[in-house]
Amino acid sequence: MFPRQKPSTLSDSFSSATTSRFFPYPKLRFFSRIRRFLRSKSLSKRSFPSARFEKETIEMREEEEESSLRLQKSVKRLHFGSWEEKEAAATEIRRLAQEDVKTRKSLAELGVVPPLVSMVGSPVVGRRRLAAQTLLDLANGTYTNKAVMVEAGLLSILPKSIDGVDESTMHDFARLLLSISFLANTQFPLDPTEILPFLVVVLESDSSSIETKESCICTLYNLSTVLENSGPLINGGAVQSLLRLVSEKELSEKALATIGNLVVTLTGKKAVENSPVVPESLIEIMTWEDKPKCQELSAYILMILAHQSSVQRQKMAKAGIVPVLLEVALLGSPLSQKRAFKLLQWFKDERQTRMGPHSGPQTGRFGMGSPVNERETVEGKKMMKTLVKQSLNKNMEMITRRANAATAASNLKTLVLSTSSKSLPY
Repeated sequence: MFPRQKPSTLSDSFSSATTSRFFPYPKLRFFSRIRRFLRSKSLSKRSFPSARFEKETIEMREEEEESSLRLQKSVKRLHFGSWEEKEAAATEIRRLAQEDVKTRKSLAELGVVPPLVSMVGSPVVGRRRLAAQTLLDLANGTYTNKAVMVEAGLLSILPKSIDGVDESTMHDFARLLLSISFLANTQFPLDPTEILPFLVVVLESDSSSIETKESCICTLYNLSTVLENSGPLINGGAVQSLLRLVSEKELSEKALATIGNLVVTLTGKKAVENSPVVPESLIEIMTWEDKPKCQELSAYILMILAHQSSVQRQKMAKAGIVPVLLEVALLGSPLSQKRAFKLLQWFKDERQTRMGPHSGPQTGRFGMGSPVNERETVEGKKMMKTLVKQSLNKNMEMITRRANAATAASNLKTLVLSTSSKSLPY
């Protein structure tokens, strides 16, 4: 009536007693983990086939046993083998890590991460790159493995200089750091000061590829989403490194997005203001018609710089921002148009009032009927109308060059009707 229980054998009792008695020893604990992993993997894949598929099931079990044996040998060699054996074991572990997330977590539980992290600090280029690639596969899709890598000291052994580091290895390191940087949005403490030196060196290197720099910028972006990281990133020179790359169209969007996260702080705003390429580089980006997202981000940064700063508005005006803003306000994306209109309104109010100490540009208090103020108002309106006409003429010439004759005529008529000076909010 009751299910028969399998009687315990002498070997099972000896194994249980041995494990409980000697579990504190590292090697026995290591082999115990391997045994549990292999047993769970075998049970998860085991099924109860019918007699028709008995042969296939036997073959599958033989393959599982062979794979489990290889795994056991690989993990053992990674911990206790020579360097050549460790490289072979890392190759096998990387192959297994590409299967699924469960396997990657199980491999980390077996303790493969610390020896791989040690291999990252090896002076041998091939060995170091293999370790980085294996860790990258182990980190894919699991925050736990990423945290284990940081706890194993991965960030502390990153190269502070790229001298002697080839481009392929540098690219693998950048991808690995990008994967680990997603921990910034979790509760796990991630110190940006350990990552930043390597990122800055790669971004400022002329030998780094676009793909490697892009991974580094994305890493900075992930770190910049946490407000507490803005101080260390700014003090470490991240803003200046990013501003040098905003003029490269392949990297501009991600660099501007990262700067946008940092410029909202007081130290970040000062760092951007003190750059010799600001505001000229940002104004130039506003002219990129084929990069509307870059236009929007650049306008956002310019708005932050212009707000409550008449000095920055004067620098922008001298750099020729008003005609550019008019073009964007007429032909840009909806978001960039909205931001361009806001900046234009500030520049318009700049001619009529002084900046209040507590807010953005506001209308000042003037006596009614003042002849001086009336002349300034008339001159301001004439200037704005002239700028609008110049911008329209320039845009019309550009459109007619790009479009066909029939399409150009139709677009020209629509543009003239929809972008007259009466449509402006002032």
